[in-house]
Amino acid sequence: MTVSFPLDGETLKEVKLLCEEATIHDYRVYETIMSVPMASSFESKGFMVLAYEDEQDLLVGAASAIDLMGLHTYEWSLVVTPAYRQKGIGAALVEGIQAGLADRGAEGQLAVVIDGSPYGHAFIENKGYAYSFSEATLETKAEPVALQTDISIQPYAGEQGELIAIYSEAFGDLPEESEELIAFNTSTNGRKLWVAYRDGLVVGTVTTAQENEIQWVTALAVHPNCEGQGVGTALLSFSKDYASKVGAKFVMLDVEIDNKKALSVYEKAGFMKAQQIDYYVKQ
Repeated sequence: MTVSFPLDGETLKEVKLLCEEATIHDYRVYETIMSVPMASSFESKGFMVLAYEDEQDLLVGAASAIDLMGLHTYEWSLVVTPAYRQKGIGAALVEGIQAGLADRGAEGQLAVVIDGSPYGHAFIENKGYAYSFSEATLETKAEPVALQTDISIQPYAGEQGELIAIYSEAFGDLPEESEELIAFNTSTNGRKLWVAYRDGLVVGTVTTAQENEIQWVTALAVHPNCEGQGVGTALLSFSKDYASKVGAKFVMLDVEIDNKKALSVYEKAGFMKAQQIDYYVKQ
């Protein structure tokens, strides 16, 4: 069965229970890579493929695909309840995902696997996918922080040109890609785009995204002329302080594990590694 987002309440509950059972068994958190927090939103562009045990009408497996940026590129993952693994359910879910991606005109896809999950890496490689890169998910507590007085962080107010230049240097984005990122971060419910100023000049930016009790930090970038001057640390401190003000309990972010420079900054700011996600591309 294939269902598009948003999921109805009963189906969402079934998927949560499936993820919880797998999490207890594997010591890996599946809800995030299965896009469960976003699956009930009308703004989320994605779908799930669900596998039920016929006699008991019990959900025994699910695959979830989501177009996070609205660019027709989907990230997808799957989970099968431990008692039903190695019975062909995973293979059927992959077929369902591929059919759903084709129906939606997907232009790209990334298969997502939690590092250390049973069977995950060997399974996805056997399905014709090759390892691409890994991201670490880091977390810290949301808490009030004494902010730097020389850096002012304000909601986005049309500083598109400055942010395009910063994104280009930080991420290698093309201008049109930066424009799409800005549009996404300023129009999506729960996301807020912030701009850092020092002496009247734009020196950095960050986006926060609310997900239940978690405040995610994304698209953090510092003007190349201001690197090593505490701007990144100020943006992270602001994010923790803002998260505490809006009632979040944790602040989380993703960073590529090869980005040692960024990892060092985040760790100095009190972030610790929660888990690692590995991404695969179809060969």
